[in-house]
Amino acid sequence: MTALEFAVQDVAGALGARRVGADRVELCAALGSTGGLTPSIGTIEAVVGTGIPVHVLIRCRAGGFVYTDTDELAVMNADARAAVSAGASGLVVGALTPDHQVDVEGVRRVLDGIDDIELTFHRGIDQIRDRAAALETLITGGMTRVLTSGGAATCAEGLDELAAMVDHAAGRIQIMAGGGIAVGDIPALHRVGVSGIHLSARRVIADDGGPGGGGKSGHEQLDEELAGAAARQLLAVDRPNRQPPG
Repeated sequence: MTALEFAVQDVAGALGARRVGADRVELCAALGSTGGLTPSIGTIEAVVGTGIPVHVLIRCRAGGFVYTDTDELAVMNADARAAVSAGASGLVVGALTPDHQVDVEGVRRVLDGIDDIELTFHRGIDQIRDRAAALETLITGGMTRVLTSGGAATCAEGLDELAAMVDHAAGRIQIMAGGGIAVGDIPALHRVGVSGIHLSARRVIADDGGPGGGGKSGHEQLDEELAGAAARQLLAVDRPNRQPPG
């Protein structure tokens, strides 16, 4: 079966993902403005308490994934250890070399002291030109899965590359599609054989923070109606004999 994962930022999002039948959540902060950063330890503990499997994003800052500052790697290692101690069932990590290859040593340092947990290499892989070679590196390094749009702006545009990555992986590492996925894209993604679908399915809640609180940009939260539509679409193509929740 194809796993369904939602990127969420709070307890409400995790509970909504659980209600629509998601398999797990990726927990992050500042998703819309940065692409996602490591959430607070309090948020991790609270979301773990909802009962849905929680994979925590380990990313210390916005911008690219080249970490030449050893302090950044040390911070991410501390965050990774704290997330595991708080009950995370998986970690989402990634680091690139200056020439945009998998930074094996950087990832090793982020994961130092962490064993026996599911590991996802995040969309940093979409900045790597030779993704087949990157997959081999990640397989050797013990990664569980990779989150990717096939190097394109959206998964719909990267469909052929996603199919090629699935073929190359040959079951040795999971290929999870993520990046600009609309509900209508799910059947085509299922047909190319990805092992997971990852969406943010978020909406903006109007909330004026004033001049010292980010202005009128509001805050984001899982749109449970949209999430439910995605879950029903995936059920229709992937799990026809499984009853939807509720």
